[in-house]
Amino acid sequence: MSTLPKRSEVTEENSWKLSDLYTDQKAWDQAYDKLKAKKAEAGRLEGKINTVANLKAAFELDDEISNEIEKLYVYAHLNHDQDTTNPTYQALVQKAKKLSVELSEALSYVTPEILSLPEDELDGFINNKELAPYKFTLEEIKREKAHVLSKTEEALLAQVGNLSQAPQNIFGMINNADLKFPKIKDEHGKEVELTHGSYIQFLESPIREVRERAFKAVYATYSKQKNTIAATLSANINKNIFYAQVRKYPSVLEMSLYGDNIPKEVYTNLIDTIHESLPLLQRYMQLRKKLLGLDELHMYDLFAPLVEDYKWDITYDQAKTYVKEGLKPLGENYAKVLQEGFDQRWIDVYENEGKRTGAYSWGAYGAHPYVLLNHNNNLNSMFTLAHEMGHALHSYFSDEALSYRDAQYTIFLAEVASTTNEALLMDYLLKHAKDPKQKLYLLTYYADQFRTTVFRQTMFAEFEKITHERAEAGDSLTPQELSSIYYDLNKKYFGDKMVVDQDIEMEWARIPHFYNSFYVYKYATGFSAATSFSKQILEEGQPAVDRYLGFLKSGGSDYSINILKKAGVDMSSPQPIREAMSVFGELIEQMESLTK
Repeated sequence: MSTLPKRSEVTEENSWKLSDLYTDQKAWDQAYDKLKAKKAEAGRLEGKINTVANLKAAFELDDEISNEIEKLYVYAHLNHDQDTTNPTYQALVQKAKKLSVELSEALSYVTPEILSLPEDELDGFINNKELAPYKFTLEEIKREKAHVLSKTEEALLAQVGNLSQAPQNIFGMINNADLKFPKIKDEHGKEVELTHGSYIQFLESPIREVRERAFKAVYATYSKQKNTIAATLSANINKNIFYAQVRKYPSVLEMSLYGDNIPKEVYTNLIDTIHESLPLLQRYMQLRKKLLGLDELHMYDLFAPLVEDYKWDITYDQAKTYVKEGLKPLGENYAKVLQEGFDQRWIDVYENEGKRTGAYSWGAYGAHPYVLLNHNNNLNSMFTLAHEMGHALHSYFSDEALSYRDAQYTIFLAEVASTTNEALLMDYLLKHAKDPKQKLYLLTYYADQFRTTVFRQTMFAEFEKITHERAEAGDSLTPQELSSIYYDLNKKYFGDKMVVDQDIEMEWARIPHFYNSFYVYKYATGFSAATSFSKQILEEGQPAVDRYLGFLKSGGSDYSINILKKAGVDMSSPQPIREAMSVFGELIEQMESLTK
């Protein structure tokens, strides 16, 4: 078995060039000292945010400080992530984090002072030409004003903040520290420990008994803790209701959507439109049953490989070539920047000792973005490259077109650019697949993305909506009630043509996202918006490309829903979700024709 290289052994061309942020640590230290000295300057405008000149100066200072601390933090963190065992960068991350907190506190008076202004004065600032770069920020502050309490009440809520983390923290300890799964027999009949990490691997086993054993063992384990976890989830929902009532929101759902100014219809539309398309999901389940050669399809068969004897090795260089070809519809300028990212060492490519797992795109305004990969020579790694470069180029184009403040886009938009890249790459690969097995392999991969990212996340979103509405109506959420709601949703989504095993009723107990309430719907809306974009780009050509590039250059300069609408994707209507579902339908048809 090959051992991982040490960080010092990684070749230059496969590592990112962090000197583009700071030439060396000495330059970082100088920037740190310079910024620390600004702490005194940060407080000089306190109590004086009542003139155009002072407000402008406060915003400019805030932007300057925020941008520089972001740069310091990103540099420290990227160095740390490339080798987490290096104590120098562990210390640097802590230093940057501490300074960030201190500077945030030093500038924390700005928003409360603006909020305390009389309405006509605030309106005057919003419409003042000298403050035009901050118009959107001021409008946002005004919009939030209705839900901001008095200084004393806000101070009290801030103190409650630590308590409010309790349900999530308790769940984390139960789930990650205390919960122990039993040993099960693997493919070779050997007793092995079941863990969170190995569970999905067991579900992907070609041997059905292994899948079933893992499935039953996981939910039997959660079932033993059902009273505690139900109490924890119920406490989290009650905490949400407390905040919604105190801050005068009509419901928890509306409070959760308010920050991004997302209309409630976006959420309800998603659920209603996915309900229309449940026959498609159920048709895919029928196809899965046929391809696996089963009399009955069970919940533990959903991750089983459909093309198990097909292997496709894709080197990093091949992955780059495929990605470049797949993204050609986005035009010459997009291709040029993509190539720049490949050539100018934006990317840290392979795993090494101590390197952080997973993948991400990150960076600081004023410097190009960076991408962390842990590339393996497989299909998933190639799509990860396309995905992360989608994030990176979104940031690049937003930063290039906009000021620091306006360039920061929301989480609601974040997954759109990355997933559009994946959709375009998939279209290219399917069109150029010569081998029927390769084509089926690709179709399965893509169909499962729809199942897990759109249908599954929408089902989670519906579970959150039902549980919160019941609690808001004064109903109690017992373990039996939570299991019943969850089981009924699975029956509704998967239909009666497959076996919805009773064990699945406990799945709600293992989903950490339920402690970050009303978040998961963004996966489904992001995927739907991206699928809609890619469909428009491939069918319309240049006009759709221009709209899409306009979206990439819009950052966070307007509300997310407006940015998407201008680019031709209206998430307040069912249209983008229906377009995504039509793509899913086409995939199933192709799979059916290949397996006749």
